[in-house]
Amino acid sequence: MRIELHGIDYLILCVYFAFVLGIGWTLKRYIKTGGDFFLAGRSIPAWIAGLAFISANLGAQEVIGMSACGAKYGIMTCHFYWVGAIPAMAFVGIFMMPFYYGSRARSVPEYLKLRYDEKTRGFNAISFAVMTVFSSGISMYALAKLFEILLGWNFHFSVFISGVIVLAYIFLGGLTSAIYNEVLQFFLIVLGFLPLVLLGLKDVGGWQGLVHRLSDVSVSRGFAPGTFTHSWAQTGSATANPMGVEWFGVVFGLGFVLSFGYWCTDFLVVQRAMAANSMSAARRTPLIAAIPKMMFPALVILPGLIAISMHYQTKGAFLPMENGEPNYNMAMPVMLAHYYPAGMLGLGLTALMASFMSGMAGNVTAFNTVWTYDIYQSYIKPGQSDRHYLRMGHATTVVGIVLSAVCAYAATRFNNILDFLQLVFAFVNAPLFATFMLGMFWRRATGHGAFFGLLSGTIAAALHHGLTIPHAALVNAAGALKLTVPDDMLSKTPELVAKAAGIHGGWLGSIVHTYPSDMAQNFWTAIFAWTVCFVATILISLATSANKTDDQLKGLVYSLTPKIKDHDVPWYKQPATLGVIVIVGAIILNIIFW
Repeated sequence: MRIELHGIDYLILCVYFAFVLGIGWTLKRYIKTGGDFFLAGRSIPAWIAGLAFISANLGAQEVIGMSACGAKYGIMTCHFYWVGAIPAMAFVGIFMMPFYYGSRARSVPEYLKLRYDEKTRGFNAISFAVMTVFSSGISMYALAKLFEILLGWNFHFSVFISGVIVLAYIFLGGLTSAIYNEVLQFFLIVLGFLPLVLLGLKDVGGWQGLVHRLSDVSVSRGFAPGTFTHSWAQTGSATANPMGVEWFGVVFGLGFVLSFGYWCTDFLVVQRAMAANSMSAARRTPLIAAIPKMMFPALVILPGLIAISMHYQTKGAFLPMENGEPNYNMAMPVMLAHYYPAGMLGLGLTALMASFMSGMAGNVTAFNTVWTYDIYQSYIKPGQSDRHYLRMGHATTVVGIVLSAVCAYAATRFNNILDFLQLVFAFVNAPLFATFMLGMFWRRATGHGAFFGLLSGTIAAALHHGLTIPHAALVNAAGALKLTVPDDMLSKTPELVAKAAGIHGGWLGSIVHTYPSDMAQNFWTAIFAWTVCFVATILISLATSANKTDDQLKGLVYSLTPKIKDHDVPWYKQPATLGVIVIVGAIILNIIFW
C-alpha cells in the first residue's frame, strides 16, 4: 500500500523538523557542564518532567506496539496500563524516587554501586546499555519500515535521516533538549491520534457498535462473545482469552515483575524524574505522568480494536496479510491512511514520527549517560575533568545513533515489536527489580548476593526461554515445511522444533512447555527470572558478610532513611495524595472494563 502526500502534509512534517532542531539549537548555549548535558542541571519543573516521563515511553513500542496488541489481544492490552504502569508509577514516585534523587546518583547503575558494590553496577550498566541501543534501533527500524511501506521511501534513507535528526538535537542540547522535545511530542501525539479515534468510533457506530463488532471477532477466533472487550472476565483460564495468560500471569508476571521492573529500574524513564528541580518535584513527576497515562489506551489501543473490527467486517481486506495472518503492526498506519485527508494525514504521520523520535532520543540520552558515568568514567578513564566527560558524552551520542542504526537492521528479522521488547525486559528488568526490592527494603542484602542473584536470574530467564516456545511459532514452522502435524505432536517433532527455534524460544533443542502466545511466554519468563534472582540473592546474602555499614546505607535503605515530611507542600501536591488519586482511578477503570 502507498499513501500520496500533498504539499500541506510535507509542510507539516518540515515544520516539525524545524521545531525539533530549533529547540536543540536554542538550548545549546545553556549546556556548559556534564550535569547540564546528562541530567539537565536538575532544573526541570515537575509538570515538564512529568510529561517527559510519559513521553520517553511513547516510542514505537507504545504507539505501533500497543495498537498492534489491541488488534491481536483485545482490551486485555489495557493491563499494561491499569494493572502494570499505574501502580508501578505510583510506587516509584512515593517510595523509590527519594532514594534515587536523595542519593544524588547520576544513574540507576550508580545507585547500585552505592547500595551494593562496583561489580553489580558494572553488570547492570552493560546490560542496560545493550538494551537501550536495541530499543532505539527498534524505533528507528519501525519508522523506516513505516515510510518504506506507506510512502515508498527508501529504507536506508529513512534510517539515515531519522538518525541525523535525533543526533542533532541531542548533540546540541543533551537531556534538556530531549526533554523539551518530548513535551512537544506528547502534545503532537495527542493531537495526531485523538481525531483518528473519534472518526473511527463514529464509523463503527460508537462504542456500542464497536462492542458488537468485536463480539463477532471473539467468536470467529474461537472465544466467548465479549472476550475482546473485557479485561478480566476470561482470565480464569489461559485458553479462554487471546493473550493466552491466566489472572496470576497478568497480576504477577505483568503487573508486578515486568511493570515494576520497567518503571522502577529503567534509567530511560527514571532519568526524567531525576532532572526535576527538587525532591518534591521529582516525586511528583511519575505521579503527574500517571494521570494522562491512564487515558492513553483510548489513543493507542482503541485504534487497534477498531482496525481488527474493520478487518473482519471487510472479510480480511482492511489490514495487510503476512503468512496467512493480519499484520497487526500496521493497524495504526492503516487507520491513518483510511481516515485522514490531506493535512490531517500530515499531522498523523508527524505524530507517528514524534513517537519514534521520542523513543530513540530517550534511549540514546540514557545510553550516553550510563556509558559515560558508569562504564567510561568507572573503568576506562577515571579522574578526568568535567569537560572531558562532556566531550565523551557528545561522542557517545554519535556512537549510540550508529549502534541504533545497526540494531535497526538487525530488527528486520522480528515482526512483533511489543512481544519482543517484553522479552528483552524479562531478561534485563525482571531480575533487576528483585535486586532493587531487596536492596531498598532489606539492609542485609550484600554485594555478592546482588551480583550473583542478578546473574542467576538472567540465566533462569535464558533457560526458561530456551526450553519453551509459543504455539504459533510451531504452527508457522509446520506451514513453512509444509507438514501436517497434530497439535499435541508439534513440540515433539524434531524438525519442527529445529525450524521454530530462535528468537521465539526452543533454542536449547528440547521443548518442555508450549505457551498459547508470545506474551504469555514473556510473562512467565519474567516470573522465573524474578523469583530465581530474589531467592538466590537472599541465600547468598545470608551466606556472605555484609559489605556496607548502616551509616553507608543511610539514604539507600528504607528503614535507615529519614522519612520525608511534606508539611510545606499543599495537600493536593503531596505525593501520597496524588498516589491515592491515580490508584483509585486505575481501580475504577478495571471495574468498568472487567
